[in-house]
Amino acid sequence: MNTLFPIFVKLDLQQILLVGGGYVALEKLTAIYENCPETKITLVAPEIRQEIREMAQTFAIDCIQMPFDPTFLLGKNLVFVATNDKALNLEISALCREQGILVNVADTPPACDFYLSSIVRKGDLKIGISTNGKSPTLAKRIKELLTIVLPDSIQETLDNLVVIRETLRGDFEAKVKQLNEITRVMRKEKEEE
Repeated sequence: MNTLFPIFVKLDLQQILLVGGGYVALEKLTAIYENCPETKITLVAPEIRQEIREMAQTFAIDCIQMPFDPTFLLGKNLVFVATNDKALNLEISALCREQGILVNVADTPPACDFYLSSIVRKGDLKIGISTNGKSPTLAKRIKELLTIVLPDSIQETLDNLVVIRETLRGDFEAKVKQLNEITRVMRKEKEEE
């Protein structure tokens, strides 16, 4: 059973450390900046790919070319570990957990407090897909399917619902009931197709 609780985090408000400067670190950075270009990241690694250095010219990445030291964890509340040294990855994970810092270790689900999901984006709609760390490939295929199925006009629907929500009267429960009735039409239209 997948017991993960899905949340969407405001990355631009987090103190983030990324340990690693290779291809996997580049993937993590790309995923982060595709979702939140304002994110500030401290990256530490003995070697840093040129593509990462180029990203640092556009995004707020403080590249520190040196081996990891536990002092880099000070003041951080979110850590991504992406080195090719399994022992170091596990050591950093343990240090993070001791200090109450959420950690993600690439390709090592038991050492993670959170996973990165496959993301479907259509305007303001964002859907995260998780396979509990078991199959990123399946998550990618589901993402492709949802991207095709969800109409590009979904943003217009979201904008209209905001206007409607602001005009509704009553307490929270009454507003939820009214919005459920309004959006139920979407399901009926789909069933009629």
